[in-house]
Amino acid sequence: MSFEYINKSYGVNACVGRRVIVDGEHGVIVGAKNGYIEVNLDSHKANQKDFYHPTWNVEYLEIGKVRKLTAGQKRYQEYLNADLGCSFAEYLGVDKASREHRKYLKSAGYI
Repeated sequence: MSFEYINKSYGVNACVGRRVIVDGEHGVIVGAKNGYIEVNLDSHKANQKDFYHPTWNVEYLEIGKVRKLTAGQKRYQEYLNADLGCSFAEYLGVDKASREHRKYLKSAGYI
């Protein structure tokens, strides 16, 4: 469900980049899923998202800046999204067999 649905249904002003205070903790909205807002709290790493109901102890503030993921965090997120059934080390190709397998996965269009 989109921000349009959330904003219309709950009468809030949610969007990516909007600063919020959720249950007393500051953060920024990074997405929406199933009628919930995805929030990256300032006290967490940039890749950690928590889901909150749009009206449950949420105070909407000004537009802020979404923190960028580091290269390692991006790579790990790609691994999670690929859902390949192998270990992260195998995905990275730290040995010859893993490199060959990753080369095959790329050629087959899995990653």
